[in-house]
Amino acid sequence: MIKMVVEVWKKEGMTDDAFAKRWLVEHGALVRKHARAMGFVRYIQSHKRPSPEIDAFAEGRGWKRPPDGLTEVWWESEAAMQAAMSSPEGQEASAILAADENQFIEPSKISAFLAVEEVIFDFTTAGQAA
Repeated sequence: MIKMVVEVWKKEGMTDDAFAKRWLVEHGALVRKHARAMGFVRYIQSHKRPSPEIDAFAEGRGWKRPPDGLTEVWWESEAAMQAAMSSPEGQEASAILAADENQFIEPSKISAFLAVEEVIFDFTTAGQAA
C-alpha cells in the first residue's frame, strides 16, 4: 500500500465550520463517487481541532502554523496509482475533484507527498507491550 498525504488549507475568509462541512460532506461524497476511477482504496480526512496545549507546544518549538487538515489517499501500489491517474477515467475524475477543491481550498498553500508507513510501535494492537 502507498498513500499520498496532502496538507489542506481553507479559502481565506471561510469559517472553520463552513470549511469542515464543505470538505467532509460535499467533497467527501464527490471523492467517494470518483474513487474507483482514481484507483483509491482508502480516503481519510483529518480535521484540525482547536487545542491551546498543542498550540503552546508548537510555539515552544518554533513550528509554523499548521494546515486546516490533512488528507490521506491510499492506493494498492504505486503502479496502481500511476495506472489510475493516467487513464482517461482517472484524469476526468481528477479534473472534477480539482475543480471542486478550488471552491473551498486554497490551492497555493497545498503540498503533497507519497509515503509508506513505517510503524515504530502501535500500542493499540494486541501483543504490543509498552
